[in-house]
Amino acid sequence: MVHLRSRRRLALAVPVVLSLTASLGFLPTAASAATEAATTARAADGPALAYVVNTRTDHRTIESVKRAISRNGGTIVASYARIGVIVAHSAQADFGQRMRAVRGVQSAGATRTAPLSAAGTTDEGAVQVLSKTEAAKLARGAAAGEEPLEADQWDLRSIGADKAATINPGSRRVTVGVIDTGVDDTHPDIAPNFSPSQSANCVSGKADTTYGAWRPADADHYHGTHVAGEIAAARNGIGVAGVAPGVKVASITVAQPDSTQLFYPESVVCAFVFAADHGIEVTNNSYYVDPWLYNCKDDPDQRAIVDAVNRAQSYAQRKGTLNVASAGNSNDDLDSDAIVDDSSPDDSTATTRTIDPHQCYDVPTQLPGVVTVSAVGVKGAKSYYSSYGRGVVDVAGPGGDKYQIPDTPSKNGRILSTLPNNEYGFLQGTSMASPHVAAVAALLKSAHRHATPAQLQMLLKAQADNPGCPAGPYDGNGDGVVDATCVGGKRVNGFYGFGIVNALRAVR
Repeated sequence: MVHLRSRRRLALAVPVVLSLTASLGFLPTAASAATEAATTARAADGPALAYVVNTRTDHRTIESVKRAISRNGGTIVASYARIGVIVAHSAQADFGQRMRAVRGVQSAGATRTAPLSAAGTTDEGAVQVLSKTEAAKLARGAAAGEEPLEADQWDLRSIGADKAATINPGSRRVTVGVIDTGVDDTHPDIAPNFSPSQSANCVSGKADTTYGAWRPADADHYHGTHVAGEIAAARNGIGVAGVAPGVKVASITVAQPDSTQLFYPESVVCAFVFAADHGIEVTNNSYYVDPWLYNCKDDPDQRAIVDAVNRAQSYAQRKGTLNVASAGNSNDDLDSDAIVDDSSPDDSTATTRTIDPHQCYDVPTQLPGVVTVSAVGVKGAKSYYSSYGRGVVDVAGPGGDKYQIPDTPSKNGRILSTLPNNEYGFLQGTSMASPHVAAVAALLKSAHRHATPAQLQMLLKAQADNPGCPAGPYDGNGDGVVDATCVGGKRVNGFYGFGIVNALRAVR
């Protein structure tokens, strides 16, 4: 939970949540114009779409629903009986409606508005790639004991990660799963800490564990590799260092391999279940589930998406996995009464709708038990793009901010990390803040091996440093206009939740 739009699925990287109740009870709200338009289009042409069908979890119901899927023109792609989620494909325009009428089905709906064969374009800002010449120049200035490019990693120093590494770099018994565009495990800064046995490709909705299937489709799918380096780039005398350079990192690929790089719900369901079943202690989720920036409960398709993903991430929590997610790059107040969403659906024609963030959810970050992360820059102030909200944001982490300039060789306020093909580059976004928090959670798990996800979340909040709300009006980009309002006090507030995570405190 990437691009120049205020918030996209991946980067939640710029250029380059009242949380749900445990039961996720749905109250009626007004249907959006975007949803109505998308539904009408599907009914008219009946393209082949992917669906999630959510049922009771007893064997009899599961098997009965499977038969109903076949009778109603559907093909089963994957069945996650333990959480009652079945992924199916169908070209029947009324397939979702038919399945919702089947006994034992609790919700069902399409996971996209474009046909399965569709491939659009992304609107992502270009990553700032560090040239070989620039890298060599930085390396010559590295201090003793530092990684060659560490002088430009202001983010490590801001949360004490450089000092924490000398005390406890993290345990190799702890793995952070990067649910993202794929990770280039051949990168020399990632290879030492990579876990192939806990990696897979979940794009189809069913896990593919073929060796190397977890890798990015091409160099443009760089987001996951950048995230992985932020978490666990090794302190090996090469390039950069991660916040938790002693833990392992795994790749669970969920982005479409084409230029869209969309993160569809069935892929994310597969990822959470795979992480849970393969002993992954922490997942990082720097994206939102496509095609809806916010999923509204009054729409049957969007309701089914929330239901399916929540079942999967809740299953992961029950199996001992802490899920960490980015709050988004729209500078939205997730505790407000109304938010304008003009980017949904992002796999066909988007329309403008006004939603209530208490009734329409950013998935997965607003799901129960997920750690929601806002972003800060080098000055410790909320990044100009970061979404926020009292009672929604749990903690904050360094995500970068081009307006907050660090005293580093490059003077670049973004986050420096790994890229495919043995490269390095700068990105900014809540996509970058979330892996900092996931890495600190991994350090805490290393020190408290038997801590549950709920206990880890409490520890994250307890060790955080809260700067409190700004003393005056918040103008993140310096244009003289108040950009956001911070609500709360020194202990907890809408900008930083319980505070900015601190790696050094985590290992002491």
